Amino acid sequence: MDVQRDTSPVSVITVSRQYGSEGGKIAAQLASRLHWQLVDHEITAQVARVLGISEEEATGYDEHTYSFPDRMLLSFQMAFTEVWPNQYTIPNWPLSQERQYHEALQRVVKSVAQRDRIVIAGHGVQAILANRPDALHIRVVAPFLQRVQRVMQIEQWDEARSRACVRQKDREQAHYLRSQYHRNVNDPLLYDLVINSGSLDLESHVDLICLALERKTNRLP
Repeated sequence: MDVQRDTSPVSVITVSRQYGSEGGKIAAQLASRLHWQLVDHEITAQVARVLGISEEEATGYDEHTYSFPDRMLLSFQMAFTEVWPNQYTIPNWPLSQERQYHEALQRVVKSVAQRDRIVIAGHGVQAILANRPDALHIRVVAPFLQRVQRVMQIEQWDEARSRACVRQKDREQAHYLRSQYHRNVNDPLLYDLVINSGSLDLESHVDLICLALERKTNRLP
């Protein structure tokens, strides 16, 4: 199934994915099928440039926010730093950096989304661009054990570590969308299509997204 590039009023497809669901592969295959541009790590790189930090630091903030206990601990750790004799300043603590990161992220995503015909994967874009009528929002999920097996294969970790990592990633993603955008990452109404990547092959999933794109295109003015 193919969708003609010059007939679709949908200009952005967002792909949200559970860790280990192979949503990144689906996004890449979809972009290739449509001849659209895939945007993923470029987002983090642009935010890093805006903030003047390394991409590694930016990656640490991506789809992550401090939990309430973490925030309390950080607030207790805050102290004045003496920079000149008898002159003090408050250091740039992680909470401030987190806020700066997410503000820059939203600006970068909205700027990137001004391009025509792009597939954006991750970064909470389903929430940032939730109100755009010309966006098609996709969520890729998979059974927990299947995701654990995929992580074991990719990372070469044992099962216990892989299970813990998948659970942690799920918690972080849910907390991120809830705290930053007041959204439930598992709310089906946030998406046009939710795909279980454990049920069909890669090409079939791309077929389903292309069909959803075609049908949404027909409904838009």
